[in-house]
Amino acid sequence: MRTSLFELSGKDAVAWLQDQPSESVDLVITDPAYESLEKHRAVGTTTRLKHSKASSNDWFNIFPNSRFRELLPEVYRVLRRNSHFYLFCDPETMFVVKPEAERAGFRFWKPIVWDKRTIGMGYHYRARYEFILFFEKGKRRLNDLGVADVIAARRIHGGYPAEKPVAVSEILVNQSSQPGELVADPFMGSGSVGVAALKLGRLFTGNDLNPEAVRVAAQKLARFGAGVAPTVEPHGPGDLLDALGRQA
Repeated sequence: MRTSLFELSGKDAVAWLQDQPSESVDLVITDPAYESLEKHRAVGTTTRLKHSKASSNDWFNIFPNSRFRELLPEVYRVLRRNSHFYLFCDPETMFVVKPEAERAGFRFWKPIVWDKRTIGMGYHYRARYEFILFFEKGKRRLNDLGVADVIAARRIHGGYPAEKPVAVSEILVNQSSQPGELVADPFMGSGSVGVAALKLGRLFTGNDLNPEAVRVAAQKLARFGAGVAPTVEPHGPGDLLDALGRQA
């Protein structure tokens, strides 16, 4: 029986999913660092991500388009029957993800538009929106059929790179899960999906390859109660386990 509100890991996303039992998750919401970020950096449109270590930035590794073929069947496998899957991406990545997700067994409903309210990076027409691809495994009714397919929420400034507003994830969690159900994010970054899940009375399991992301997410989620996270090198006063207020 699960006693923690959240569990975090620091592995490769596909490897982490492979460790999860089949049909053990009620909802997946995630935001891979898509490959087209590299193209934008090449033409100087991602200036805030310009410090490179064999990728576009120091914070996360690009997830290659070629790996969606191994990722998406694992997402499908870990989801329970009659559940939803949301994936943040840009328009270019959508054309890669949609056919691969359908190949894995998902039904594609539509892209939801996240309107960021202010313009961001871009070369020809500055980007103001991002897609959230909406997939279904089996058949599950949305909790509120009156919610629009455009979600307006200002982008996060000065936070973790590419951090998503909790308010956006709250809408998705509210629409596609019930209190007490388990929400998963294999590319959790600083944990905004987890914060939304715990705020709304769900459980959360998350993963990120970057130890710094795990540390930041653990500190945010610990405000809601006890959780489980791998030990990582502390950054600043105190230790991660102290921040969690629990024993490993």
